[in-house]
Amino acid sequence: MSTNKKTPTTDKVKKVTAPSVQGQKGGEKICCMTAYDYSSGLIADDSGMDLVLVGDSLAMVVLGHEDTLSVTMDEMVHHVRATSRGVKRALLVADMPFMSFCTVPKALENAGRFISEGRAKAVKLEGGEAVAPQIKALSDAGIPVMAHIGLTPQHVAKFGGFKAQGKSVEATKALIEDALAVEEAGAFCVVLEAIPVEAAKLITGALSIPTIGIGAGDVTDGQILVYHDVLGLFDRFTPKFVRRYAELGAATKEALEEYCDDVRRGRFPADKNTIYMPDDQVESVRKIKIKKKK
Repeated sequence: MSTNKKTPTTDKVKKVTAPSVQGQKGGEKICCMTAYDYSSGLIADDSGMDLVLVGDSLAMVVLGHEDTLSVTMDEMVHHVRATSRGVKRALLVADMPFMSFCTVPKALENAGRFISEGRAKAVKLEGGEAVAPQIKALSDAGIPVMAHIGLTPQHVAKFGGFKAQGKSVEATKALIEDALAVEEAGAFCVVLEAIPVEAAKLITGALSIPTIGIGAGDVTDGQILVYHDVLGLFDRFTPKFVRRYAELGAATKEALEEYCDDVRRGRFPADKNTIYMPDDQVESVRKIKIKKKK
């Protein structure tokens, strides 16, 4: 009996859509991954992710900025479009960068770019009740919206750093109001970042749309982590809620050091890495005389 299994990207597997993600509420957990280019998107898609987010965290992980505030729309569109070439089954979501959705007209214009230029299938906005008008306008225009509340990195200056949110009764009530507002505005799901599990449980139970946790415990309808964090490719800092499933950064560094050593000691390229002239051409090639220009 054959033991071959079809990969999640075969043509017979249905593509994930915003409605299908929304339909997973209370059912099978939703698996999400933040990725930033063709190769990472391809691997995430082939691994069976339901949703791939091109996050504005690429400002830090890929571009080397101190926070997420410096990445531009043009840079985001570039990375979304690259990632779209690798993501064929999962729902591809583009993260709206800082100040790209501060008004309804700007939100519509920039989200439209992500859909038409970037080939994304949905967008993500940070914020709760304050951005409900933008979420409604985008939803009314036919653009699915993933909301994001709790620790919203674009508000890091306001928060005074990357700090957990919702750690009091009043703060939890505010989070619940935000969650209800984005649901009413038309968001198909909402990310809950760095909040106590008790708050996440209340919000998940109160909403009819899925909650996607990142540092919100195991009570949400799904989970999302960053590709580079999961694989150990980024170690500038590691949030408490991250679990590393590999240490590819250390393995990559070791491999590159070995390559340098082989080059310097003449062990690379070896004979098997070398291209040779056909035997019937060797003697003639050796007779070629090179004249240098004066």
